[in-house]
Amino acid sequence: MTLRRRGEKATISIQEHMAIDVCPGPIRPIKQISDYFPRFPRGLPPDAGPRAAAPPDAPARPAAASAGRRGPSDGARDDDEDVDQLFGAYGASPGPGPGRSTARPPAKLPEDEPDADGYESDDCTALGTLDFSLLYDQENNALHCTISKAKGLKPMDHNGLADPYVKLHLLPGASKANKLRTKTLRNTLNPTWNETLTYYGITDEDMIRKTLRISVCDEDKFRHNEFIGETRVPLKKLKPNHTKTFSICLEKQLPVDKTEDKSLEERGRILISLKYSSQKQGLLVGIVRCAHLAAMDANGYSDPYVKTYLKPDVDKKSKHKTAVKKKTLNPEFNEEFCYEIKHGDLAKKTLEITVWDYDIGKSNDFIGGVVLGINAKGERLKHWFDCLKNKDKRIERWHTLTNELPGAVLSD
Repeated sequence: MTLRRRGEKATISIQEHMAIDVCPGPIRPIKQISDYFPRFPRGLPPDAGPRAAAPPDAPARPAAASAGRRGPSDGARDDDEDVDQLFGAYGASPGPGPGRSTARPPAKLPEDEPDADGYESDDCTALGTLDFSLLYDQENNALHCTISKAKGLKPMDHNGLADPYVKLHLLPGASKANKLRTKTLRNTLNPTWNETLTYYGITDEDMIRKTLRISVCDEDKFRHNEFIGETRVPLKKLKPNHTKTFSICLEKQLPVDKTEDKSLEERGRILISLKYSSQKQGLLVGIVRCAHLAAMDANGYSDPYVKTYLKPDVDKKSKHKTAVKKKTLNPEFNEEFCYEIKHGDLAKKTLEITVWDYDIGKSNDFIGGVVLGINAKGERLKHWFDCLKNKDKRIERWHTLTNELPGAVLSD
């Protein structure tokens, strides 16, 4: 053993250093690197920092006495606890000890309370986030979906980027009939669309029982498009005529319920306008548009057109037909037909409207129909009565197409 002069620092050989490190002692868990570098969404906690100095009036403890009670591992433990207090132990405060301040510990955040600024989870980091807004226009029976932007999308291509687009479906009954999509933006993981997609013919009943599925996909020219992530919004969360904004983490693909009630299956919607014109002494029937029609062709679309009859039709002259719209499930017609008839005779008449799929070389396919008149029910009866009571006033209403149309001949 070598002697050293007073005030001279002791030198420790590498052999002695290794011997100290492997000496038996209390076994403590090895810290992970993440304990020293945790992720804080908005920077370090305001209360995290170096240990506060002891109050000036606190009695000073003798350094010799303090050092005399320290064990061989106390120095390392204090260093670890300093790091924990600065980075890791957010809200966990060790009890006061020798030379430690009795400063008030930082308050602990409730575990179940989400971060108001949106702390990014692992799913957000992996798939990305989507910003969008929804507005239900109750007067016009329209649902407006504004797709704003996405951030941090998952790379899907070899260049580490993606060609993203957004598509919408209404559940239950997801199909090409109710699919809408944005344009595709090339080579980006942070796309900005600022596109508004609109569903027409949305009723209050739809807002109660339907869910909007929003999917982000990557477009590929030479193979199938790839799914990135999705989110779903029950429409009952929306208030009529009030825009609701969302910023949501994308999730992995969720299964679609294949056992949904077949009674909820629809053939589509049609927007009809009725007006009794005193000047023309007749009933003006407007075929405005259809929405979410059933697909009748092998390509997943239809070639729809609309026929109208005012029955009873003794002379077989009440048939009117719109033009055919090619390869669409959401056609716009904007055509109007006039039936010359006295106002008093309308109460005895029934208006039958049918939608068909045009086919070349074979019989046309029936898609669906609706009946307005004195024997109708619900909204169909109310629409007819409102027309009779309000002369020279154009009244528009959406109606659901049914599979069967009593009294109609299902052929063209």
